[in-house]
Amino acid sequence: MSTRYAGIAWTDTGYRVEVLDGAGRRVVEPSDWGAAQVAELIAWLEELGREQPLAAVFESTNGLLDGPMTAAGLEVYRADPWLLPPRPRFGSVPARLLAQTARSSPGELARVTAEGGTLTGRADEYFEGVRRSEPVREALTAAGRCFEHGRRDTPRIALTFDDGPDPVHTRRILEILDRYGVRATFFCVGHHVAALPDEVRRIASAGHELGNHSWSHPFLPDLTPDQLREQIDRTAETVARVTGEAPLWFRPPYGALTPQVLAALDGHPSTLALWDVDSRDWARPGPERIAETVLKAAAPGSVVLMHEGAGDRGQTVRALPSIIEGLLERGLEPVTVGELPGLSTGRD
Repeated sequence: MSTRYAGIAWTDTGYRVEVLDGAGRRVVEPSDWGAAQVAELIAWLEELGREQPLAAVFESTNGLLDGPMTAAGLEVYRADPWLLPPRPRFGSVPARLLAQTARSSPGELARVTAEGGTLTGRADEYFEGVRRSEPVREALTAAGRCFEHGRRDTPRIALTFDDGPDPVHTRRILEILDRYGVRATFFCVGHHVAALPDEVRRIASAGHELGNHSWSHPFLPDLTPDQLREQIDRTAETVARVTGEAPLWFRPPYGALTPQVLAALDGHPSTLALWDVDSRDWARPGPERIAETVLKAAAPGSVVLMHEGAGDRGQTVRALPSIIEGLLERGLEPVTVGELPGLSTGRD
């Protein structure tokens, strides 16, 4: 039985899906799904996959679907830029083209795994880019335009959550933070901000801080300078429309930086916000392991990376009380990134 190919393109409002069979014939009419309808999209793809083998295909500027899709057991592939024509300034290549590329060149696609995520098969390229960018990063850090952590002489620590907001996990995280009376920073993707503005307002009204995490969670080295700035600026504008204030911090998806990416960001008003403690919750190792990883590495001034969206973050939610209690027992006060000593908010 031949495989069907579901090309999934991202747009400013959600996703466009086209499904072709092995002969290139359309299986169903093209469909559009809002950014808040990922669960429904996955259920629809699962149903199609019961009839006949199905491969879901997206490209490297869509970093929001691999987590929930691989967790659901779907067969997921990435079509890399060298297989595709240039994409538009905002949005991915068309869904039909993604499906056609998968059908005509299935052996050229990267099979995405839960462990490797969107960048499965490109880890060497990622680490090489980070290595080459280190001199520029050091200069930006010295100038106060980039940070991994705050000062080490004050017992404060920043808990940060990426990829939201999420219709389920954001509220659960907010409830836990409120229970302990601590604040955090939420690095949101524009795709989700536009789809779930009430959740963003809920974060802000609870006194937490918002950061910019791009629009579609792309692998930044695959973007042109204009595409990169468009991702950041649209997200900032959307957050500002919802809350009245644009984020100060920009966190690059995956922490993926190259000299070219940093050159494209030169002169941009956002400060690069990285981290020094990776909870590795994205690997879903279990809540106990997540808490252990954070508490073992945390130190005064640390910035802790966790996730609230773009996947099943139930383990993060269950780990959070142990993390907060462990930090408080050690005398480390969880605060927002902007409240870490040594980091200027630019609004003083």
